[in-house]
Amino acid sequence: MKACYEKYFRDNLPHIFCPGCGNGIVMGAWARAMDEMGLENNDCVAISGIGCSSRITTYIDLYTLHTAHGRALPFAIGVKMCKPDMHVFVFSGDGDCAAIGGNHFIHACRRNIDMTLIVINNSIYGMTGGQYSPLTPTGHFATTAPYGNIDPAFDICKIAEASGATFVARGDIYNIRQMIDLIKEGHNHKGFSVIEVVSSCPISYGRRNKINGAPALLRYIKDHSVPVANAAKMSAEEMKGKWPVGVLYKTEAKEYVEAYQELVARLQGGS
Repeated sequence: MKACYEKYFRDNLPHIFCPGCGNGIVMGAWARAMDEMGLENNDCVAISGIGCSSRITTYIDLYTLHTAHGRALPFAIGVKMCKPDMHVFVFSGDGDCAAIGGNHFIHACRRNIDMTLIVINNSIYGMTGGQYSPLTPTGHFATTAPYGNIDPAFDICKIAEASGATFVARGDIYNIRQMIDLIKEGHNHKGFSVIEVVSSCPISYGRRNKINGAPALLRYIKDHSVPVANAAKMSAEEMKGKWPVGVLYKTEAKEYVEAYQELVARLQGGS
C-alpha cells in the first residue's frame, strides 16, 4: 500500500478534505485500481473542475488539469482527441457534473469518447456553503433548502445511459473493494464510462440531515445501497430511498476518437 501511494501521489499530503469526507476514500480506491491495472503515471491524465472532489487532481502524481467549474469534460475531450493513447480520468462532484456541467456531461455521453468519469456524489455543494445540488434527495435539507428540498433528484446513472454512455456503474465509499473493481472495469471498457460513487459530507450534509458523524453516514450509505442483482428482484416500494450498486448498463458502440480518425483518413485518401 505504501508503495502504491508513493507512486501515485505527490508529496503534498495531508489533504484538505474534512474529517470523515469520502473524497479521500475515493482517491485511495482510484490509486489502488491504478496499481492493480499497472498503469504508468506518464501514460495517464486526470482532469477535474471545481469543488471539494475536484481537489483530487492537486494530490495525484500524473499529468493533471484543475479546470473551471463544470468544464472538466470539455478539457478531457480535448486531451483525448490530441493524445488518443492517454488514459483519461475525470473527477467531478454532483454539482460540478450535474448542474453547471450538465450539458457537457450529456454530450460527452452521446459522443462515447474513451475515458472514465468518476462522479463523487455527496448530495450537496460541500465547498461553497452546503447548497442543495441536482442529486440532493427530495425532502433532505441544505442551506438553500432549510425546510427540505422539494426538487426531484436526478438519477445521474439513468441520464448517462439515456445519453449514450456505454458503461454505467454505481459504487459507494462503504464497499471499497467493489469501487476499485468498478473503476478498473470502467477504465478497461472501450467507450465513455460513468461511475457514480455515493459518498459522504459529514459537515455540510450530515449535520443538516441529522446523520451525525462519519460512522453514521457510512452506515446510512451501507443500509441504502442494494446490489444490482438484489435490486432487480425488489419492488419500487421496497427500493424507495435506496439505490442499486454495481454495473448498471454496459454495451458496445463506435468510439468517438476512432470514428474521427477514420473520417480524417477517408478525407485524406480522397474518398
